[in-house]
Amino acid sequence: MKNFPKNPYNKYCWIIGEPEIGEGTWIGPFTIIDAQREKLRIGKGCDISAGVHVYTHNTVKRCVSARKYNKVDTGPVSIGDHVFIGANSTILMNTQIGSHSVIGAGTVITEGSVIPAYSVVAGVPGKVVRSLKKSLKKSKR
Repeated sequence: MKNFPKNPYNKYCWIIGEPEIGEGTWIGPFTIIDAQREKLRIGKGCDISAGVHVYTHNTVKRCVSARKYNKVDTGPVSIGDHVFIGANSTILMNTQIGSHSVIGAGTVITEGSVIPAYSVVAGVPGKVVRSLKKSLKKSKR
């Protein structure tokens, strides 16, 4: 097996391009962080679990049009501070995830999604299932 390109996060993580990754962020094995074509920002103190894929591009239109649409579509991704992304989740282009949010394992954050801060998101496609604002305020007491 060919080695993954070296990065300071995990020897089994594939980081493409130059994403902005905040201090204290942990990235698990077998993840793909794709910032080759667009801006990708991951905030500080995030945990990105094993098998997560974060994409700033797609080739759907190009493929299904038999290459008549000869372009790779791109869009930025922004992940706030202190976000937990569960195992095997997928974050697609043109998305924003607010700080202090939890993305459940296996969730797909679809193109154009804007997830408010303090959200718990689950499912395919990912939907906000509850807010963490009240429970986090109670735990600070």
